[in-house]
Amino acid sequence: MAKKNNDWKKRDGVVFSTSDDFEYNHGDQDDAETLPASQQKLKVLLDKKARAGKQVTLVEGFVGTEDDLKELGKLLKNKCGVGGSAKDGEILIQGDHRDKVLQVLLQAGYGAKKSGG
Repeated sequence: MAKKNNDWKKRDGVVFSTSDDFEYNHGDQDDAETLPASQQKLKVLLDKKARAGKQVTLVEGFVGTEDDLKELGKLLKNKCGVGGSAKDGEILIQGDHRDKVLQVLLQAGYGAKKSGG
């Protein structure tokens, strides 16, 4: 019989789709699945360290895929009208936009609160 060298693909929690952007991951997925907005517990804080003295608004605690994180980061950057980045479970918005970011997150149905800073 032929080698079963495709078995790892079935165990990887991959959802098959014809679209690269398709994110329909309902079911028993591992930690790559994005929690619903209402179950997210995001912390919005001001970070001044290791940023060449510039203030940034940091959103941490996001649980989900890198794509969904980037999508949320994009929304926040658009709403605040500034640049930033989203990676490794954190969203970074340039400048002190804690109140605005918190407002946008809450309006989008996320569980979020200001923390520290």
